[in-house]
Amino acid sequence: MTTCNRRQLLCAGMAASLAALGANTALSQPHYPQRSIRVIMPFAAGGVGDAAMRVLAPRMEQRLGQKLVIEAKPGAAGNIGTLEVARAEPDGHTILVGAAGNFVINQFLMKMSFDPLTALTPVAKVAEIPIVFCVNPALSVRDLPEFVAYARARPGKLNYGSPGNGSINHLLVENLKRLAGIDIAHIPYRGSPPATLAAIANEIQLYPIGLAAVAGPLKDGKLNAIAVTTDKRLPMLPEVPTVVEAGFPSLAISNWWAMAAPKQTPQSTVRALHQAVIDALGDSTVIEHFAALGMRVPTQTREQFITSLTSESDLWSEVIRRGKIAIE
Repeated sequence: MTTCNRRQLLCAGMAASLAALGANTALSQPHYPQRSIRVIMPFAAGGVGDAAMRVLAPRMEQRLGQKLVIEAKPGAAGNIGTLEVARAEPDGHTILVGAAGNFVINQFLMKMSFDPLTALTPVAKVAEIPIVFCVNPALSVRDLPEFVAYARARPGKLNYGSPGNGSINHLLVENLKRLAGIDIAHIPYRGSPPATLAAIANEIQLYPIGLAAVAGPLKDGKLNAIAVTTDKRLPMLPEVPTVVEAGFPSLAISNWWAMAAPKQTPQSTVRALHQAVIDALGDSTVIEHFAALGMRVPTQTREQFITSLTSESDLWSEVIRRGKIAIE
């Protein structure tokens, strides 16, 4: 399916979904939820999304009146767990909490038996993880423009690292390379811990990662932060310029986690889940926990989130196409 056709299908499906949310239905739906809700996490337990949901779950349970059971279903870059939800009974008792890659990246990187943009109904974005561009202090560059100048003067001689091939961290620098006209090689690692150690050892000269993964090395002076991928400076790093300030506004994209349900889930059920997420995100304790984890509470409405899925899909599919990036 071409990007154009996919976008047409996605827009048509989202328009129908949004219209249904505001419409009155003549058919009464059973009370929801009727039993505990399985929350499929398509990665190993202990990650960022898992941490976010364990903070949100107790508050959501208060509104929904049922237990949320979080199940880790890792494998195939999150596709195994995502597919399980796409194939689940569309009654709202099996839902997904996946990363940006599961919604807007994987389908352009690898062969998949389904398209998450058409197989799932978006419920809400649950967390945003701003990415910090880090460098080893040995480079003596203070901001992103200085790094770009440094890289331009050394074509093909620098490396950048990411927590995995095809991750949003990887694609973000591929987009920077295109925008800035720099030649820097990618070294993928198996997760953020080895990549962080590589950055500290100066094996990689640029490292884009969530703040939580590098808070210690930044505090200890083992790494320097030169930019954050937000449009406003982070309260945790008030001295670090944004990519907008650096002259790269299109890089202002955070990693994120979102909740989704199978495609045919009743809209009354989607509304109930959405409101439970919104209520939980408004809790002051949740906001504090998120800040401590280097995450932000999303501010997008559901409509804005759905629109952003289309724009981000277009962006990453183009970056992947131009860079000839693929995962077998």
